[in-house]
Amino acid sequence: MSRFQCPGVKEIIAVMTGKGYAVFENGPSHNLNIIGIRTDNDEANTFNDWVTVSYFFDGIWNSFVFPATTDPGTHWRLAPMNVRGTAIMKPGQYRGAYKVGKHKNYKALEQKGPITVYRDANKDATLDVTEVETDVGNFKVNIHRANRGRASVLVDKWSAGCQVFQDPDHFDFFMVLCERARVNFPANSFTYTLLEESDFGA
Repeated sequence: MSRFQCPGVKEIIAVMTGKGYAVFENGPSHNLNIIGIRTDNDEANTFNDWVTVSYFFDGIWNSFVFPATTDPGTHWRLAPMNVRGTAIMKPGQYRGAYKVGKHKNYKALEQKGPITVYRDANKDATLDVTEVETDVGNFKVNIHRANRGRASVLVDKWSAGCQVFQDPDHFDFFMVLCERARVNFPANSFTYTLLEESDFGA
């Protein structure tokens, strides 16, 4: 795990606001802000990132932090699914890009709108996001869990570019929040924002 500790919700919101990204504070409960934070820890095949979920209700922020990976596992870095290279999500805000749907045969957040990915095509274990081409589209870069029975240690095949929760219990709770959001926001549209450790300064 990265030594970088996940920032608090107020720090995250400040970064989001500074970038001009949407922050959902109004309306009914469970207007979710789903935010990934990619750390500077570039050790391959590890759950060294964060996914946070926050919503503002009754005058306070409710916020949850989950260990995750925002990077593909080593398996898919060495053997890309796409001939153009392994997908690595580019940091940014992707408005309405997800819905409650399926990943494999279980409920997860499924990509429904375009996102931008880097294409790492040199088939080694190192992530390459500079001097590589980008690609825009729906690549089924979903938000899901790793092993269904226990927290996973290695990413391996669990991510070919998806955003993946390390612990299935955390993921199950996350999906409860998403289902509660669907009650109040039946459009079934979720925004995902990917930030980086460097966004938070020294």
